[in-house]
Amino acid sequence: MKIVGIERYLDTGDAQCFVDAEIDKPVVSGRDILVQVQAVSVNPVDTKVRSGRGQPEGKIESPPRVLGWDASGTVDAVGPDCTLFKPGDAVYYAGDITRSGSYAEFQLVDERIVGHKPASLSHAEAAALPLTTITAYEALFDRLGIDRDGASRGETLLIIGAGGGVGSIGLQLARHAGLTVVATASRPETSDWVKSLGAAHVVNHHEDMVSQVRALGLQYVDHIAIFNDMRHWDTAVELIRPQGGIVSIDDTNLPMPMEVMKSKAASLHWEFMFARAMHGTPDMIEQHRLLNWTAQRVDDGSMQSTASTVLSPVNAANLRKAHTLIESGTSKGKVVVEGFS
Repeated sequence: MKIVGIERYLDTGDAQCFVDAEIDKPVVSGRDILVQVQAVSVNPVDTKVRSGRGQPEGKIESPPRVLGWDASGTVDAVGPDCTLFKPGDAVYYAGDITRSGSYAEFQLVDERIVGHKPASLSHAEAAALPLTTITAYEALFDRLGIDRDGASRGETLLIIGAGGGVGSIGLQLARHAGLTVVATASRPETSDWVKSLGAAHVVNHHEDMVSQVRALGLQYVDHIAIFNDMRHWDTAVELIRPQGGIVSIDDTNLPMPMEVMKSKAASLHWEFMFARAMHGTPDMIEQHRLLNWTAQRVDDGSMQSTASTVLSPVNAANLRKAHTLIESGTSKGKVVVEGFS
């Protein structure tokens, strides 16, 4: 089968950062399903792994390592212990960071972290959703304890980094839950984008956010989601209400003073959507359930795909382009690559 892999951990400025190759088609076992991949999307985690974070300098991968943690495709085969899918089912998923990835014609993935693809979406549109959906869903509903079905209606949520992949989904989930969302964006196009997804207010994260939020008549907000990086930590601590909660997806090394958090009895939560699969937690199947729930919301029109750029086909050249775009920090929504030629 065809794959796009990495032999060395390189910057996208090097034309050899990805290579086209062929390897044997995997064989199913246990609760794994074998998916024929139709489309993949690229996330910041893809770029971090490709650039060699945590790897010894000069490490060589042989055979080439396959990255990719977002995909949509069709079930080709199922393992003997599978109960959730059958061959021919259309699926979407974000996979497991400890296993071979989705930049491949066929991929093995545990059925408990896979959902039925939204019927109303193409594979390219669906591939944009899984990783960011799981991350945003777990951040808001599992970590911050917001009620997804409306019991938290009217509470305020500040989303820092609202125009990116996770923020774009978080906005839609918060809108479904009835929250009043203050979103951050710094460019006219991303400001318009977050408003279209449900933001009640937009503030510029390159300027003083505290004064901008308070100019809206909000001394504090009930919840804060940091969906870009922790350089905004002090701002978040200042704006969170006493006994409120902050969730972050950033694995930061920046200082994080906690005195004000303690005085407010505020809580800090970390979100890492790979944790369930990585550690084999007993509730792994919750990702299957939340992806199916999201598919229903998409098909009834209350949520939409966040695919904004689609490249074709899936090959080394186009994945290099996609990684370059993600690393530029200027993309809105998701970058998708579809179809093996």
